[in-house]
Amino acid sequence: MNQNKRLYKMVLTALFTAMVTVATMIIQIPSPMQGYVNLGDCIILLAAWLLGPAAGLFAGGVGSMLADLLSGYAHYALGTLVIKGLMAVAAALLFTALKAKKEDRKSSIIAKLVSGVAAEAIMVAGYFGYACLLLGKGLAAATSIPGNLFQGLVGIAAAMLLHPLLKKAGI
Repeated sequence: MNQNKRLYKMVLTALFTAMVTVATMIIQIPSPMQGYVNLGDCIILLAAWLLGPAAGLFAGGVGSMLADLLSGYAHYALGTLVIKGLMAVAAALLFTALKAKKEDRKSSIIAKLVSGVAAEAIMVAGYFGYACLLLGKGLAAATSIPGNLFQGLVGIAAAMLLHPLLKKAGI
């Protein structure tokens, strides 16, 4: 990769990292479960699909961790770094493996859907395990599962809608 492409990817990674932080902290959508969901997962999936596993790992993990630290949830920061980073890596690798060489619409939709569901499953299971085992909440941590499932569904839907627009814009 030449230096201009590396710089371009580095700038995009920094931009996606900032967007994950902002989308997690600022963009809140009322949830039927309780409270709000954010669009951080949407940006993580977009970073993974557009930039690949390493940049997705950084943008998703660091961007989400910064949102936790800046929002007063420091006790979640380490778990978030790992969970959201793994989520992005899984999404990027599955997306790349599943999309056809000749990226047609159908294979792209299937690749995004399958990789998004796998990534969000990592998020739901990861936060349950983190709260249950490391934060000492035990099985009471299961109360977060429905809200996290809804969060994941919103993230997948929004990312699937935005991805073609970003691809068309040349990102």
